[in-house]
Amino acid sequence: MTTTTEMLQRAHELFPDEVVTTAHVRHLDLPLGAGRFALITLDNGFDHTKPTTFGPGSLAKLSESLDQVEREAAAGEIVGVGITGKPFIFAVGADLKGVEVLKEHSDALAIGKGGHDVFKRIAALPVPSFTFYNGAAMGGGVEIGLHCSYRTVSSGLPAFSLPECFLGLVPGWGGCTILPNLIGAAKAVTVIIENSLAQNKQLKGAQVFELGIADAIFEPADFVEQSLLWAAQVLTGAVTVERPEIDRGEAWDQAVAWGRAVADGKVHGAAPAAYRALDIIAQVKDGDLQAGFDAEDAALADLIMGGELRSGIYAFNLVQKRAKRPAGAPDKALARPVTKVGVVGAGLMASQLALLFARRLQVPVVLTDIDQARIDKGVGYVHGEIDKLLAKGRVNGDQANRLKGLVTGSLDKAEGFSDADFVIEAVFEELGVKQQVFAEVEAVVSPTCILATNTSSLSVSEMASKLEHPERVVGFHFFNPVAVLPLLEIVRGEQTDDASLATAFGVAKKLKKTAVLVKDAPAFVVNRILTRFMGEIQAIIDEGTPISVTEKGVEPLGLPMSPIVLLELVGPAIALHVSETLHGAFPERFGVSENLARVVQAGKRGFYTWASGQQEIDPEVAALLQVGDTVLTEEQVRARALDAVAQEIQLMLDEGVVAEAQDIDLCLITGAGWPFHLGGITPYLDREGVSERVNGKRFLAPGVASVPA
Repeated sequence: MTTTTEMLQRAHELFPDEVVTTAHVRHLDLPLGAGRFALITLDNGFDHTKPTTFGPGSLAKLSESLDQVEREAAAGEIVGVGITGKPFIFAVGADLKGVEVLKEHSDALAIGKGGHDVFKRIAALPVPSFTFYNGAAMGGGVEIGLHCSYRTVSSGLPAFSLPECFLGLVPGWGGCTILPNLIGAAKAVTVIIENSLAQNKQLKGAQVFELGIADAIFEPADFVEQSLLWAAQVLTGAVTVERPEIDRGEAWDQAVAWGRAVADGKVHGAAPAAYRALDIIAQVKDGDLQAGFDAEDAALADLIMGGELRSGIYAFNLVQKRAKRPAGAPDKALARPVTKVGVVGAGLMASQLALLFARRLQVPVVLTDIDQARIDKGVGYVHGEIDKLLAKGRVNGDQANRLKGLVTGSLDKAEGFSDADFVIEAVFEELGVKQQVFAEVEAVVSPTCILATNTSSLSVSEMASKLEHPERVVGFHFFNPVAVLPLLEIVRGEQTDDASLATAFGVAKKLKKTAVLVKDAPAFVVNRILTRFMGEIQAIIDEGTPISVTEKGVEPLGLPMSPIVLLELVGPAIALHVSETLHGAFPERFGVSENLARVVQAGKRGFYTWASGQQEIDPEVAALLQVGDTVLTEEQVRARALDAVAQEIQLMLDEGVVAEAQDIDLCLITGAGWPFHLGGITPYLDREGVSERVNGKRFLAPGVASVPA
């Protein structure tokens, strides 16, 4: 039979580049005369910017340390064992780089079993064990603590989660099994399913304590000292930890059912991870931990060898790595400093931009518009949002006053913008209007001031064509809501120079946005793909397929909202305008729906009404629609919509709109909320065979967002 050591050695050979986490053992005498204590510190030798992870080599190191403390405990040399992390970091789970290289189901199974075999040794120690969650803890970092007898948490802990279902895995080193048996099924489902599928929502230290995951909470300044004192009190009997009895009756079943409803609402059955996790939670209702661990091993191995996890890791790497080094961005040394920003327009979008620039750049921001009332309203909006931040404790009183002082308005562009380094327009989406605005701004700013446009679909090159200095015009397209969606499409016009582009990327970084360089092509990336997708959906409805069938057809994509709800969010008038723009550029692929035009003309905000408290087709909208008699099945709807998207993405790549398919995925994940478990869109199109059916080839090489051959 293969031993844990042999399994981990084989896994380590497959992953020679692992950053190995060591498990240092040091001994100390506990306060209150409680006795000698062994404290294990998890540390990969780097500072907090490179978080501690568990790969096969790291598990082997931990196992060696457990050999030592086991001997000491058996000999009566120590009264307890504690585990903590390096400064600011406890441990953030399995090293996903190691998972990416696995090709065999047996190797994937070894990862699960290896983790379990090592972590179970902690629970089996002949002395009590303690975890001191001193910093960020995720995945396996959370799970190692679950195997301990007791846990403390720092009140300053910023991030604590079991993110596996978000990525396409299950918490497979005890999370699905121990957590519900520790805090109850309902709370466990919140952490494992609901928070994970809500874009990996994190818990703070106080919440970890309130949920009952930690038994005590202490301030960060002397966290380890206080945790050791508390451990001494537990060991001497001065403190008794009481945990509530777990309801293993109907409440457990209801929690699992609720978890399935949450998963259905998020991924619509299209991604297996959450359902596998819920199956395990249901199975361990009787408290049989070993049966749960075995089920976790099987689920981990199956999911590691599946496309969803590979897509999830691919998406994670895009957001964590590619986003930080934008493809095609000029040398950042060329960027010019930005000490003042101008915003043309004072409507909602412009006001959101003003707030963002003031908060992130900490420089004066001046709004301008066609009359004082609009300016006052825009500045008032920004000040009101700052007051909300103050009320929530996100800024203090001094910071709020300073931010308010930074945002002002001026009717006179010359007065407001003469010393600005960066001016962005957010006015009506019409080329002539934007050209006029830029002409007025150029007349009053310095020759090196960047002129940025927040256009969603118009040509940046045309906008700049009548200016004296077209080289300083860049597209700077944000997504609504500005504070929430990370994507910023940075558009290079035909004459945009490197210094202007570098400055735009520098500003984007300070704004904490995910910047992607895109070519000056109609509607750029996200709006072009969404408009093609939505146009196909609208055409299917216009031809006669019922709205309900059409919506259900694309449900398996697990999009954050249905196409018709998205239409309402965007606004039918804007959707119509963008479809007209793209129809002008590509009439053979982008149509203009007469039904949508009727909806806009009637002043309707969408196809649905919630008047009855439930989502229903608005009868007034239904009366406006003139449809044909071609009715497609849900499968036909999905195939047609995906074929259209696959065709459009390939054409965009052929045109050089972005550098690679990876940039398309990064845009859709960060700008349109396209699901992580799909890896964006191109891995899904590859996996479903759509790419080859439509274009005769995959978007990504085998092994990229898929299991290596």
